[in-house]
This record gives sequence, C-alpha cells and structure tokens, in this order.
Amino acid sequence: MFSTMIEGQWRQLQGKIKEEWGNLTDDDLTRVNGQYDQMVGLLQERYGYEKAEAETRWARFLDNVREQV
Repeated sequence: MFSTMIEGQWRQLQGKIKEEWGNLTDDDLTRVNGQYDQMVGLLQERYGYEKAEAETRWARFLDNVREQV
C-alpha cells in the first residue's frame, strides 16, 4: 500500500530524494517513476551500494518520509 502511495506522490517526493541523494537527476527520477526495484537499482548504479544496502537506505528514507506525513 505504501509503495502505491509513493508512486502517486512521486513528483512531490523527488525534491526530498534529491536532497538525500544529490547525484540523482530529474531524468533518473522520471525514469524510476516510484518503482521500488528501479529505485534500488538506481541507488546501486549511482552510489555503488550493494543491493542489501540500497534496499536498507531506501527503506530508511521511506520510513522518514512516512513519519513526516
């Protein structure tokens, strides 16, 4: 359910994502379009994270966003 909310509010989240991960471009985020697997892959590609680390960092970010809502 939360992933559906993320997809629905993706445009609003893009600014927060870019604050957290400044190497991500608007084009990167448009391509990902809120999809979990694609976002994890993008974090791996841009930051060299292992898959587990990318998943952990993405989950932590989403938890922080969820707390702010």
